[in-house]
Amino acid sequence: MSLKMTDSSANRFNKAEFRLWQLISPTLPVGAYSYSQALETAVETGWVRDRASAYEWISGQLEATLARLEVPIFMRLSEAFAKPDLAAADHWNRFLLSSRETSELLLEDQQLGQALSRLLKDLEFELPDFFGSEPVAYLTVYSFAAQYWSIPPQQALPGFLWSWCDNQVSALIKLMPFGQTDGQRLLAELTEIIPAVIDQCSVLGDEEIGNTAYGVAMASSLHETQYSRLFRS
Repeated sequence: MSLKMTDSSANRFNKAEFRLWQLISPTLPVGAYSYSQALETAVETGWVRDRASAYEWISGQLEATLARLEVPIFMRLSEAFAKPDLAAADHWNRFLLSSRETSELLLEDQQLGQALSRLLKDLEFELPDFFGSEPVAYLTVYSFAAQYWSIPPQQALPGFLWSWCDNQVSALIKLMPFGQTDGQRLLAELTEIIPAVIDQCSVLGDEEIGNTAYGVAMASSLHETQYSRLFRS
């Protein structure tokens, strides 16, 4: 028997919510699990050594980097794809990529963006032309997919930030003696600050957008030549 969502069931279940869960699932085949975003070097150097320092490191990135770069740019990308204004989307995609402070972080963003673009193409999305003619950031493709699947920005953005936190916690569990239960405690603590991050930074002006995580840039630079690595560089 073949079952499909009916009008009555659609009233009880929001299809866009299922699509969001699909988009932020750890099983999404884009390879995000293979990157630590410099967390591996932070553990290697002892900057991150326990749950307290892990919270400081990850929440610091959330508040100083993603909050002031990804959050406001996501809002601009969502608006651009909704209009649609592909010239504006292309502009913010270039801005985002140019803000990556190391070769490692830039290549990671491009490779994840390429992987998600390829997946969406296989799912028969009608992709913007510039996706195939130049490097595309992961957030750019993510925001396009959210718009295509009618996922409201007020749901898609928290989903993106939660997914980033979840990936960092997963990497931490692989890098140091850090149990699954402690990982869930840390993830719960991190997600508590997501609403404030969105409220404070989604309304930033264009001139206020920028990256300020110098420690992450240093750690990423060191990771590019780190002798032994679990995660891609």
